[in-house]
Amino acid sequence: MSRERRGPGPGGPGPHGGPGGPRIGMPVEKAKDFKGTLKRLIGYLKPHKYRLMIVLAAAVLSTVFSIVSPKFLGKATTALFEGIMVPGAKIDFDYILQILIFLGGLYLISSLFAYIQQYIMAGVAQRTVYDLRKQVNAKLGRLPLKFFDSRTNGEILSRAVNDVDNISSTMQQSLTQLITSVVTFVGVIVMMLTISPLMTLIVFLTLPLSFLVTKSIAKRSQTYFKDQQKSLGELNGHVEEMYTGHQIVKAFGHEDRSVEKFEEINGKLYESGWKAQFISGIIMPLMSFIGNIGYVLVSVIGGVLVTKRAIEIGDIQAFIQYSRQFAQPITQLANIANVIQSTIASAERVFELLDEEEEVPEATETEAKSIAAPKGEVHFSNVKFGYKEDTSLINNMNIDVKSGQTIAIVGPTGAGKTTLINLLMRFYELNDGKITIDGVDITDLQRSHLRSLFGMVLQDTWLFNGTIKDNIGYGREGATDEEIVAAAVAAHADHFIRTLPDGYDTVLNEEASNISQGQKQLLTIARAILSDPAILILDEATSSVDTRTEVYIQKAMNELMKGRTSFVIAHRLSTIRDADTILVMNEGNVIEQGSHHELLEQGGFYADLYNSQFTGGGKKAAV
Repeated sequence: MSRERRGPGPGGPGPHGGPGGPRIGMPVEKAKDFKGTLKRLIGYLKPHKYRLMIVLAAAVLSTVFSIVSPKFLGKATTALFEGIMVPGAKIDFDYILQILIFLGGLYLISSLFAYIQQYIMAGVAQRTVYDLRKQVNAKLGRLPLKFFDSRTNGEILSRAVNDVDNISSTMQQSLTQLITSVVTFVGVIVMMLTISPLMTLIVFLTLPLSFLVTKSIAKRSQTYFKDQQKSLGELNGHVEEMYTGHQIVKAFGHEDRSVEKFEEINGKLYESGWKAQFISGIIMPLMSFIGNIGYVLVSVIGGVLVTKRAIEIGDIQAFIQYSRQFAQPITQLANIANVIQSTIASAERVFELLDEEEEVPEATETEAKSIAAPKGEVHFSNVKFGYKEDTSLINNMNIDVKSGQTIAIVGPTGAGKTTLINLLMRFYELNDGKITIDGVDITDLQRSHLRSLFGMVLQDTWLFNGTIKDNIGYGREGATDEEIVAAAVAAHADHFIRTLPDGYDTVLNEEASNISQGQKQLLTIARAILSDPAILILDEATSSVDTRTEVYIQKAMNELMKGRTSFVIAHRLSTIRDADTILVMNEGNVIEQGSHHELLEQGGFYADLYNSQFTGGGKKAAV
């Protein structure tokens, strides 16, 4: 099945401030309860605390070895300078070589610790997210149908896939970068202070100016980023709508109108996009300009100190390197703060899913009853149900269905036909009363066992991306090829399957659009036949096919219904004339009950429905 996907965020795939990474000024979704969510997310890391301690130690050591390198490089520069500038002195190449070898060792050790921290953190992050995904998947299996009815597929998939991916990316990259940024920031300050407190003060004086510039520009660019995201959402929605409904657009000749709307939204996106990028892009040049002012002051004051022999020239070189490194962790920490905000918001959405109210607990395996040889006798006793506690849809419903009977359910839209089926399969819980199958209350059965008693053929076919053999075999685990073919023959689907280039190995695409609607229905009937259920649920499977295909489907359904209790949700009343019992529903209640002929003779609601459907309401239909 197709599924909605989205990128990791407005900035694209880059996780940490590189191309496509988070930018200062980019609007960030904020969590409602930052501290509570962060604490809960940290709880997922507790089982890995010892490995995290190793990651922390490795990150600190890697950064420390990297930070001290400019200090030793400055000593080599000083030795080289004195060897050239001091009269009578010579360049001590042995000393310089020793420093270079030592520096090479420092860089090698730093890289080794960086590798260790990334390797261990990758394992911790993936194991943590693996466990989280398992919890989410298990939770989705325990949620009631009303949860899925009240939310779009895209929203649920976004939480289960994109938000979890966002957490994974942050755990693997941002946490280690947060550690290294903090250590680098503190370490660089310490190293600068050891060289010259005066020049360190000069570097610090540029910080307020940097923050002031960044804040003022970020505030202005954020407005445009929000407009950009809004326009991008409108454009995506318009493109998706026009693509999925392109036949209707062409049929009504609205291509020009569609293009005009696209141009309008695309224009808005262009205006807000270039303004957002331009204004946020000013930040780095201005930061560089402010940084260069600091470098000039450091160089001038450093030169003065060298002439007074207060510090060595190599220390000036090392200090300039440190002052350049000083700005990097600040920028990184700003980016990481955005990433963490977004990640906590994602975690909060995932935790909201995990905290959703689950289905009513079912009986345990030891307590649960089972129906070894189901007959298909169904009894509704004083059933009461409403989707809202204060609003009742079904009141005191009583139905008796004998084994092998065909029960048709008719009524206007919203009468409660589908609700009745959902209650029967325990997708929703009763407010009062009970439903029994072969005398066993369905609440005494485990849901998996209860639903295994049913086979379904719905108006909306569901086929997945895979072979025809796999789609039919979905009806029963472990079915042999011979059983799959036999089910297809019984469903009158074998002939068309064998005419396909790859026969039963033909791969259906994500929407199964490479076969016709009627052929899809035949495959779902074959799948139901293979499952060999005791009770069938049929939702008018012929409503969207041509007359000739309808004949084949009806024959297949008749084959499927032999010897089984069948509930048929009927829209075309002509298809249920031979039903043993017809339940006429209106506003959640069974208002009439009987055979086709009995109901017509009564001249009630069903007769009016039948007459209006087949005679236009002008004459009474013949019994």
